[in-house]
Amino acid sequence: MNEGDIVLAPLPQADGRVKNRPVVLLRRLPPFSDWLVCGVSTQVQQRVPDFDEVIATNDPEFARSGLKAASIIRMGFLAVLPVDAILGAIGSISRERHDRLLVNLCRYLRP
Repeated sequence: MNEGDIVLAPLPQADGRVKNRPVVLLRRLPPFSDWLVCGVSTQVQQRVPDFDEVIATNDPEFARSGLKAASIIRMGFLAVLPVDAILGAIGSISRERHDRLLVNLCRYLRP
């Protein structure tokens, strides 16, 4: 697994249930090499401008993403997962998009 891969993994939902969802692998974290991930959602109307990323069906990256519908990569839906929680890869995003996600997150976290 590599940064920028889209994988399936169990994520806690707002109602407390755990659901297998697509997530983007952002970065491995020390000391156990767990993954910082962000959730992917088909609720595109919830996109936060200049923070989230949309992958539309006409996007050149859509086919390689492995997603089934237009989706948003939700930077506000973060989790840290151990490697063994990841169920498998479905696709990936470009290095450029991955870099934009990290920049957006860093920009938001800076005071």
